[in-house]
Amino acid sequence: MSTENTDNLENIETEVNNTENGNESVNNTELTVEEQLKEELNKEKDKFLRLFAEFENYKRRTSREKLEMLTTASEGVLSSLLPVLDDFDRALAQVEQSEAKEHLTGFSLISTKFNDILASKGLEVVKIEKGDSFNADVAEAITQIPAGDDLKGKVVDVIEKGYKLGDKIIRFPKVVIGQ
Repeated sequence: MSTENTDNLENIETEVNNTENGNESVNNTELTVEEQLKEELNKEKDKFLRLFAEFENYKRRTSREKLEMLTTASEGVLSSLLPVLDDFDRALAQVEQSEAKEHLTGFSLISTKFNDILASKGLEVVKIEKGDSFNADVAEAITQIPAGDDLKGKVVDVIEKGYKLGDKIIRFPKVVIGQ
C-alpha cells in the first residue's frame, strides 16, 4: 500500500473511532455549520435591506425630480416672455405720464390679461421694495450709492423686477443699495 492510502485509512479510522466514542465532535461541526448558515443568512438579510433602502431612495428621488420637472417645465418660455412683460410696464408708465390717456385703458387691459395668464402658469413677482434689507440670495445689486445711515445696506431703488416660478427664482430683481 502506498503512504497516501495508509494516511487516508488512518483518517477514516480516527473518524470512526470519534463517532463511536461520542458524538461531541459531530455536534461541534454541526454547530459550526449551523452558525455559518446563520451568518450567511444575516449577510443576505443585510444585503436585502440595503438594496431595499437604496430602491426606496431611488423611487423618492425620481418622483421628486418628476415633480420638479413638471413645475419648471415652462421656465424657458416664461423667461423669454419676461422682456415683453417689462415692455408692457414701461409702456404703461409712459402712457400714464403722457397726455395720450385714451390709450391707457387698452394698454392696462392687455397688461392685466397678460399678467393673469403668466400668474396662472405659476409666475410670481419677487417682492422687494425700497427700504428692505438687501439679501444677496433674493436680489442682485447693480450698484451702490451713498445714502444716509437709515438706508445703509438697504434697497434704495428697484431697477428691474424679479420673477420666480414656484420656489425657484428665474430672474433676480436688480436693485441699487445704499452704502
